[in-house]
Amino acid sequence: MYSPSPPPCVLEQWSSSQVDPAIRLDYWRDVAHNWVDVQPLSPGAELDASWSLLRGENCFFGSKRSSAYAMRTSPRHVPPGEDMVVISLLEAGEMRLNAAPGENQRVTPGMLGMYAPRQEGHYLWSQGARQTYVALPRSMVLNALGREPGNLLLAPQRCALAPLLSSHLSHLGQQLRQPGQLDALEYASLFEGARALALLMLRNLGRQGENADLPDLEESLNAGRRAAALRFMEREAHRHDLDAAAIAHGAGCSRTRLYAAFAAQGETVMGALREIRLLRARRVIESSPRLNVGALSWRCGFADQSGFSKLFRARFGLLPSEWHRRAWAQPAMGMPAA
Repeated sequence: MYSPSPPPCVLEQWSSSQVDPAIRLDYWRDVAHNWVDVQPLSPGAELDASWSLLRGENCFFGSKRSSAYAMRTSPRHVPPGEDMVVISLLEAGEMRLNAAPGENQRVTPGMLGMYAPRQEGHYLWSQGARQTYVALPRSMVLNALGREPGNLLLAPQRCALAPLLSSHLSHLGQQLRQPGQLDALEYASLFEGARALALLMLRNLGRQGENADLPDLEESLNAGRRAAALRFMEREAHRHDLDAAAIAHGAGCSRTRLYAAFAAQGETVMGALREIRLLRARRVIESSPRLNVGALSWRCGFADQSGFSKLFRARFGLLPSEWHRRAWAQPAMGMPAA
């Protein structure tokens, strides 16, 4: 059946560089934060921000980057007829949310969350924080979710569609920040995809049951810290000085919280790093016709060649040289399972 295209979307963009410094914060409130109370900046600070927006029939998609600032949310700041819920992906920087007494969420890059501007909250955005988001009417979210929406981290363990939505939001955000790449109808199609994915994720979340739809906060935070740590370890695995303190710093958390995040999955931090390094070494062995075990061990973050060989054999059942010989001399025989 023919499905009509969504109505075209017009891209709106704003940068603080276009506005006199004396009125930047007021203008930022008007164009990007009319649902919240943006707090005064620190004495002497100037707002450095940019914002891109697509408007749909009753939804919005946006991408924002800014210097550090704070904002508060509550029902009294929500304009009549604009009672929205925001599904937001943090792409850079950090956001801290004090949603209730004793509650402190720390959101880092890659985390997806649902936020209700009508709910009391105090948001602290770090220098260089960037988010992409889709804003949906609260009535639409309530219908999809089956219950009142609130501030909630959307962890992949509980939200099967969260990674797909995150990827789509990130892609659309990139397109918004590079004007001229798409026309109005192409923007509209991507925007409709974000809206549909967000609602599908919320319906899937709501079907999990009364008690399963609200992920435990600490579990969500642990999942985010572990994911951030794994990304950092993948990037820095070659470093011989990489220890738990450096990994915690790279993941943006304390060592205690880093240990807890991996312990929640029955893992250790250094055990996960060792696995990353060994898998990398195996990939290199299987893709290189010649093997220098000393150079390989150093390249993959192992300072001691003998220790590397023992760890490799314990993990894969063969020494690196034996794995290489079998991979290249007898490829038809296949390799032992990992």
